[in-house]
Amino acid sequence: MDDPYFQALFAERIGGAQYGKGTAIYKFEKIKRAKRKALADHPERALIDFGIGENDEVVPESVREVMAREIHLPENRGYADNGILEFKQAVARFMQRSYGVELDPGKEVNHSIGSKPALAMLPAAFINPGDVTLMTVPGYPVAGTHTRYYGGEVFPLPLRAENGFLPRLDEIPAEILERAKLLVLNYPNSPTGAVATREFYEAVIDFARKNSLVVVQDAAHLPLTFSGPPLSFLSVPGAKEVGVEVHTLSKGFHMIGWRLGWVCGNERIVQAFSDIKDNSDSGQFIAIQKAGVAALDDPTIPQQVRDKYRRRLEKLVAVLGECGFQCSMPSGSYFLYTPSPRGLAGGPQFENAEAASQYLITQCSVCTVPWDDAGHFLRFSVTYEAPDEAAEDALMEETKQRLGELQFEF
Repeated sequence: MDDPYFQALFAERIGGAQYGKGTAIYKFEKIKRAKRKALADHPERALIDFGIGENDEVVPESVREVMAREIHLPENRGYADNGILEFKQAVARFMQRSYGVELDPGKEVNHSIGSKPALAMLPAAFINPGDVTLMTVPGYPVAGTHTRYYGGEVFPLPLRAENGFLPRLDEIPAEILERAKLLVLNYPNSPTGAVATREFYEAVIDFARKNSLVVVQDAAHLPLTFSGPPLSFLSVPGAKEVGVEVHTLSKGFHMIGWRLGWVCGNERIVQAFSDIKDNSDSGQFIAIQKAGVAALDDPTIPQQVRDKYRRRLEKLVAVLGECGFQCSMPSGSYFLYTPSPRGLAGGPQFENAEAASQYLITQCSVCTVPWDDAGHFLRFSVTYEAPDEAAEDALMEETKQRLGELQFEF
């Protein structure tokens, strides 16, 4: 088939004239294909899906009732633009109650259509061609993708077990620091499950001041903190002078498809985000924002979500430990990040985590997500569908039966 006349017009940021011609397959697409094959080859064997990265239940009925009421009100029909004050005030109440962070709802908070668009828009406020964004890896790539869209570069900060999955800021080359503008963090970290310490955040604030950096802390999993009280970056003195924190109602409130989050922190940075946003979207549906108010004002919701996924993680850690995996309870998130097996005793060997993941899917119908960015690791998510604890226990028993039959080598 001949190329369309506009083939040469595609922007270089998405591949230019070669757009649509690449043969590389994204790892999540490989997982999807392997899952389909496993289901086709073994219809008698249910797929155990630890690869899903989204909550498996809906937000409580009390929030859904607010939504059901608000969608009928004519005053909610219009553009929300940069958000309603009622939602921003609810955010301020939540941040103060949950994390001890004081915010001016009118100046230091703005809603977003989920945290993903916020992370995509923030580079537009700072990145010019040649600028650098410092990003932890493995991690969520959106801010890096948009950095490249604006002609910037991404410098990866590997997260390694020996450093508690915290980046080594002292290893960043001077030439990179001279061009760096953004430092993007994510704690509790996805996928490692590590949490940041107050000492680390203090060091980050000092580092940002010395090197003229803006800090963007992705706090999507903050309500899912298991090792003590959750620690907001903004609760550390000086944080509001150097950056912002990005939050979402997805992970901690079961509102994944509702697409509602917020950016909060430094007033000038929040304003810059708002200006970019004002030229990118017209705000989230006001009825959803009002439902978000109901969710934020109910502290039992994130507590229930946290308790559920803590319970599931504890069960999974125990089962995988019995099967030979070297894993321990994560400090946060609903992900378990564990070293990938090198192979099976007397059987196939795996050159990386992707190969191990493919074997588990195709041969055992057990789905995981591979990460080979900073060592070879598998990510297990406990967001699998199970209506009650009995179903959870049955799924864990089936997992132990399938994986326990294999003799993993690490």
